[in-house]
Amino acid sequence: MNDFRFGPAEFYLVGFEGARPDPATFRALTDLVDTGVVRLLDFVVLAKSETGEVEIVELDADDGALGLDDFEPLAAGLAGEEDVEALAAALAPGQSAALVVLELTFARTLAQSLAAAGGQVLRSERVPAPVVNAMMDILDQEGE
Repeated sequence: MNDFRFGPAEFYLVGFEGARPDPATFRALTDLVDTGVVRLLDFVVLAKSETGEVEIVELDADDGALGLDDFEPLAAGLAGEEDVEALAAALAPGQSAALVVLELTFARTLAQSLAAAGGQVLRSERVPAPVVNAMMDILDQEGE
């Protein structure tokens, strides 16, 4: 049986108005990491000034302003420079974003078990939570 060190990784680009996200934004993330639901693989803050200048800050170079001092990404640099620059180019002037790369810990166990049974995930898609909730609301209304 293959022992997987990592499971699938998910990239989240979370946008904010202003130069830096509010540290309170990441309380949910710290809770998930603390409980082991996810592992933080990489974390990068991107910001575009009003003049279009892009600033990229890796978590390990952060000055503590994000309140994530206890975090050490397990795979800093996993989000490649080319990916980060492409995402930064998509930001509007005066906007910032956090690129968060997470491993959902259950997914590593699932991937390992599937591989041991001779299976492989051929495709995976994520449906955003707002879409799922809107669809469930429609289905609930139709069932009334």
